[in-house]
Amino acid sequence: MSVEECKIVFLHIPKTAGQTIHSELVRLIGEDAVSPIRVHTQADSPAGQFPPGYRLYSGHIDWLALDTVPDPKFVFTVLRDPFERIASFYFFLKRQAEGLSAEELARPRRVGMRRILNSSVDDYFCGGPTSWRRFIRDHYHSPYCAYLATKTLRGHSKIAECPPNEMIDRAETAAKSLGGVYSVNALSVLERDIEVVLGERPQLQGRYMNAAPKEHIGSRWQQLEAIIEKKETLAELKSFVAADCQLMSRLGMKTS
Repeated sequence: MSVEECKIVFLHIPKTAGQTIHSELVRLIGEDAVSPIRVHTQADSPAGQFPPGYRLYSGHIDWLALDTVPDPKFVFTVLRDPFERIASFYFFLKRQAEGLSAEELARPRRVGMRRILNSSVDDYFCGGPTSWRRFIRDHYHSPYCAYLATKTLRGHSKIAECPPNEMIDRAETAAKSLGGVYSVNALSVLERDIEVVLGERPQLQGRYMNAAPKEHIGSRWQQLEAIIEKKETLAELKSFVAADCQLMSRLGMKTS
């Protein structure tokens, strides 16, 4: 396999240092070789998320049609401590919502942004109608296991009734079928492996795009925990990360 022919597929789970990784891959490969599909909603079918003719496929994409990308290919994803990820995602969305105009917030598609601005953290995660609870679970409940086991980003509803051990088993099997699963805390390993594939080393370790403002640097989970008022909310969020923590442990990664 020559470095010129291998394609790269980065399965980017939100809030796992993916923007930094994507940016470096684009720098090394060149913008013309990058698929324009960055989010699964941009395509109308699983295969449409992997349009032919590109060398890099990178984004919040489903991977049901991964086989449509010709070999050789290097397929990988990156995981972050599940507690930190769930908190970081919450604060990121709230920061985005705070930056929207009143007119934009009023749009029907911004219901999630309105709710994160107008609700306590307890009500955001544990309140609301059934449709909202489904939204929360699709975005926050076992995202690693759900993504790996179902090959879809919003896949929790597809495995919600699956026994936890079976879900983790399926996710572990899927993870081990990829070219690599890396920890945000050890991106030097990914740097090394990309260098093998591309012949040039990316600069990933210690570089984070879309990071929190400097005044918020520290454990995002501890910051979220500090504003949770109800023990039921804390218990709920811990249940959201339990399976992903077990999965990462099986893959040899440390969590909180």
